[in-house]
Amino acid sequence: MIWNKKLIAELFKKPFFDLLKQAHDVHHQNFNHNQIELCALINIKTGACPEDCGFCNQSAHFKTGLKKESLMSLEDVVEKAKKLKNMGVQRCCLGAAWRTPPKKEFPKILEMVTEIKKLGFETCFTLGFLDKEQAEQLKNAGLDYYNHNIETSPEFYASVVSTHTFQDRIDTVETVAKADIKVCCGGLFGMGETREDRISFFLSLINLKSPPESIPINRMIRFPKTPLQDVKVLHMFEYIRTIAVARILFPKSRVRLAGGRIELSESDQALCFYAGANSIHVGDVLLTSQNKSYVSDLLLMKELGIQPIQPKYL
Repeated sequence: MIWNKKLIAELFKKPFFDLLKQAHDVHHQNFNHNQIELCALINIKTGACPEDCGFCNQSAHFKTGLKKESLMSLEDVVEKAKKLKNMGVQRCCLGAAWRTPPKKEFPKILEMVTEIKKLGFETCFTLGFLDKEQAEQLKNAGLDYYNHNIETSPEFYASVVSTHTFQDRIDTVETVAKADIKVCCGGLFGMGETREDRISFFLSLINLKSPPESIPINRMIRFPKTPLQDVKVLHMFEYIRTIAVARILFPKSRVRLAGGRIELSESDQALCFYAGANSIHVGDVLLTSQNKSYVSDLLLMKELGIQPIQPKYL
């Protein structure tokens, strides 16, 4: 199938349950549909980001009251990672609020990759923009995945960010892929974009030279004191439709319920899993926002007859 905007729009227009059934069938054909990948995100550096992304409370441009924190020590990162290992997390992702990793901090980042890898995790980082040399160094250190979301459509992007361009994000994703690091790339929905923007977003993902092996689908959290604090809430059915469309367009990729999952009810999550979401971030906090509790996640999976994927280190 060669996808274009018209064909993607036709997916979005399908009756809700017909769309979910199609997505479920695609999921069933490509994955064990009763398994969920558990991931976790360690926030290794908080706040003071020089970018002005209107959805982010870590931007230095907005007075959100978020406390700035410097880069976490290697020892603290390893300690947190060991706790995640006891939770059965398969992929450990480390994130820092930077435009691009500072040269003086980069050796510490490479050490973190090595030490996290030793614990048996799949490793992932999200550090902002990378150049060719940085990507190659991360690959040599053992990095498995790099997350860099394109967030929304190229048409809508400039209305929420002015300090960099949509193409800047595409360039980093391509740089990562060229370094033979697996691409984790998704979007943020509910920023005031239209369905047409969501369609254009997906086409941009499809047109990447290396399709993402992992696609986080984030739901907008309206942080106080940010430009998007009063944006209209995205209807839950539209969010679930977006999950289903992602599954159909990327049948072999992990589709992850990521930021904003705190606002999803158990029934909402069940529909997302049925529609093809097969990965979640676990832990009580996701970067700077609340997340579903680990206990509630396990209870929900048990109710649904879903099993966490057993990590390779077990």
